[in-house]
Amino acid sequence: MPYDLIIFDLDGTLADSFAFFASAHSQLADRHGFRHIAPAEIETLRGRPAREIMHHVGLPRWKLPLVARSFAKLMRDADIPLFAGIDPMLQRLQQSGAALALVSSNAAGNCRRILGDAHWQRLAHVECGASIFGKRHRITRTLHATGIVPARTIYIGDQTTDAEAARGAGVAFGAVAWGYATRASLELIQPEHLFCRVEDLTALTA
Repeated sequence: MPYDLIIFDLDGTLADSFAFFASAHSQLADRHGFRHIAPAEIETLRGRPAREIMHHVGLPRWKLPLVARSFAKLMRDADIPLFAGIDPMLQRLQQSGAALALVSSNAAGNCRRILGDAHWQRLAHVECGASIFGKRHRITRTLHATGIVPARTIYIGDQTTDAEAARGAGVAFGAVAWGYATRASLELIQPEHLFCRVEDLTALTA
């Protein structure tokens, strides 16, 4: 099905920020009092839902907004690239006539800097600073702002929480296999689409 509105997550979907997240984890753990992750644990944890990871490191949900703000501050001066192929993919989607939007947990300043002004201007609507468990409301706000119905909308993300948000808002979910979560964990939640290559996203408006 071609979609009229394509909403993107940023980190792990458009932006290759996982290495930065892994390197910043120790600073965040020390600052907010949760457990460090050993390098040998990383790949296993990538296959677990966010709630299990939080339980594993002893991070209560009430601390999550504080940690997210600290993470966004640490990222302000970091050089975070877009994944290879994102530039032409976004150009082709826009040229097809689809509306593009962004719903991200990251701060607006980071999102705009990482995407660059050209891509930022492609977005019909932006919702930044959302909790990883609060994206459903941001997707709904995006629908209202653009006037596009849920049946013609898809949210593209890289984590199981993104799938929960999409389904809660009544839109399709497209999982990308190059982000924070493993492909196997994403397959288990049965997304409407599973993308293994960035260029495959251009089929969303075919």
